[in-house]
Amino acid sequence: MKLHYFPLSGHAHRAHLFLSLLGVEHDVVTVDLPNGAHKSPEFLKLNPLGQVPVLEDGDVVIADSIAIMTYVAKKRGATDWLPEDAESAAKVQKWLSVAAGQIAYGVCAARLLTVFNVPFNPDEVIARAHAILAQIDDALSGKDWIELGRPTVADVALYSYIANAPEGNIDLAPYGNVRAWLKRVEALPGFVPFDQTVAGLRKSA
Repeated sequence: MKLHYFPLSGHAHRAHLFLSLLGVEHDVVTVDLPNGAHKSPEFLKLNPLGQVPVLEDGDVVIADSIAIMTYVAKKRGATDWLPEDAESAAKVQKWLSVAAGQIAYGVCAARLLTVFNVPFNPDEVIARAHAILAQIDDALSGKDWIELGRPTVADVALYSYIANAPEGNIDLAPYGNVRAWLKRVEALPGFVPFDQTVAGLRKSA
C-alpha cells in the first residue's frame, strides 16, 4: 500500500496511525502541499478534491481518512477495530461522525487558523472546540476508550487533532479524562506521533 501524506495534516496522520496500529506495511509519500503538489494533474487523478490523505492499494484508490480506515479494517478483517454487529457499529460510527463534524469545525479549524493562517473566526472555532472536548471528556468518564471498552477506529479518528489542540490555542488542562486517554492511545503498540509545530499555546511551551 502507498499513503499520500502531509506531516502536518491531522487527517493524514490518523490514516497513517491506523495503518501502523494494524501493522500494515505501507510506503508514505509526502505531498508537497506548500508548493501546490496536491493541485497537480497527477494528484487530482487520485483525488479530484485535491486533499490528503489518499491510499493506493494496487488498482484501488481511496481518498478521505475515515474511508481509508474503513477500507483497511474491512480488508484486514479487523472487527476488533471496526465492529460488524449493528449496535457496536452504530456506537463507533457516532464518533466517526463527531470526528468529521464537531472536531473538524472546532479543534481542527482552530489549528488551521494558527498553523496555516486559514481565516476562521478564532472565538467561534475555539468555543466549538471546547464544547466538543467537554462532551468527549464526559464520555470518557470512568472509561479507558471512547466506546466498547477497547480501542477502535473511533479513538484513532478523534486522536490526532485533539492531541495537537494546543497548536490552535485550545488548552487541554481542564480535560483530565481526555489527557489520560491521549496517553493510552500513545502507549498502543505501533503508535506513531503526529508532528508538532510551535503554533498557538505551544509557542510558550
